[in-house]
Amino acid sequence: MMTRQILVSFAALAAMTGGAWAADLPNYKGPPVYAPPPPPAFSWTGFYIGGQVGYQWGNSNPYLVTEPGDVFALGEPGYTDSGVVGGGHAGYNLQLGQFGFSQFVVGVEGDVEGTSYSGRGVDTTGLFSTTTRNDIEASIRGRVGWAWDRVLFYGTGGGAWASINNTLGFVGLPSTFSQTTGRFGWTAGGGVEYAVTNNWSVRVEYRYTDYGRYDFGVGFPVALRENETDNRVEAGFSYKFDWWAPPTPVIAKY
Repeated sequence: MMTRQILVSFAALAAMTGGAWAADLPNYKGPPVYAPPPPPAFSWTGFYIGGQVGYQWGNSNPYLVTEPGDVFALGEPGYTDSGVVGGGHAGYNLQLGQFGFSQFVVGVEGDVEGTSYSGRGVDTTGLFSTTTRNDIEASIRGRVGWAWDRVLFYGTGGGAWASINNTLGFVGLPSTFSQTTGRFGWTAGGGVEYAVTNNWSVRVEYRYTDYGRYDFGVGFPVALRENETDNRVEAGFSYKFDWWAPPTPVIAKY
């Protein structure tokens, strides 16, 4: 009986000692797994800047006229102008998701470009030659588009301005008269833009521009009346700023 009580006492003591020893063992449970927050959903909304370069071609349709009286004296066939065009642009897009039209994008954009656009023609008598050259062009336009996630198809249109230089002279001789005119007109076209990341996008765009009809060389014995139009195809890139994007939530790391 005594032996049995001694054995029971030893068993109880061993159980208590073992529990205390197990409690002192190090805990090998790893820290919580850090899950990064999901990237913000893409939106076309925001201010952006970028650049573009392309090819420009068009027509100059001049008529030589006598002064005074504005009587058509010599006809000159129209000639083709062409050149490289490129510059920078800036604008703002608003994707209308908050108004229930998540695929509609509206915006405004302006650009300034330099160009090597030029051309030359000779009148039907072979006596007079005229040249046309555009050095600087600019536009401010509205944009309306339809977005499929990161792809945006858009139309654009608005006002345009160009610094157009015209010269008039006799064939084979230095130019007799030269004049640079600032011309306002209209421009319209469209394109497609793809967002490579949430901030960077690339685009291809076509536009037609008409600067209207104007006279130059008034007061000179022979003046020039011209109508100037052009086309352009350009590739470009843009960077969109997320200045007013909602802050990313802070998640504790362990």
